[in-house]
Amino acid sequence: MDNPVNKRILIIDDDLHFSQVLARSLERQGHQTAVAASGDEALQAAQDLQPQWVTLDLRLEQESGLGLIGRLKQQHPDCRIVMLTGYASIPTAVEAVKLGAHNYLHKPATLQELIAAFDDSGQPQEPLPDNSSVMSVERLEWEHIQRVLNEQQGNISATARVLNMHRRTLQRKLQKYAPR
Repeated sequence: MDNPVNKRILIIDDDLHFSQVLARSLERQGHQTAVAASGDEALQAAQDLQPQWVTLDLRLEQESGLGLIGRLKQQHPDCRIVMLTGYASIPTAVEAVKLGAHNYLHKPATLQELIAAFDDSGQPQEPLPDNSSVMSVERLEWEHIQRVLNEQQGNISATARVLNMHRRTLQRKLQKYAPR
């Protein structure tokens, strides 16, 4: 495992309170951090920080974190990305790893679990929740929307066309499922 001391870590999450708490915790351990709440902010912060590690939330306001993985890896091919989400499922975990994420953790995760997730094994440090195999209809719908949104590179209008729904309906659904 790389020496975890003095890493440059980019935290991408639209929950500002969570991001600030995580950043302070990591800084107390000697890491340098930057926080971003959207894709554009993340790409700019990554350019400035040159992160070695990135924590990435799956759901960022109106965009999917899955769509950022490739762009971050293109900017910084050697950075390790850990998808950190409260909406863990096997399909999104597989998709994240296929896109280049190093690991995938379900919130809440401890600081030690997060640090361990960046190790060389590339294996998830904790299993997905037991209920991940049986998803509610709403969760299945959200998973499908996220997959199509990712395929459309985050374009809401194109995603709405593929899903055969009005753009505003899709935006309401995305808003409905957005973390509070």
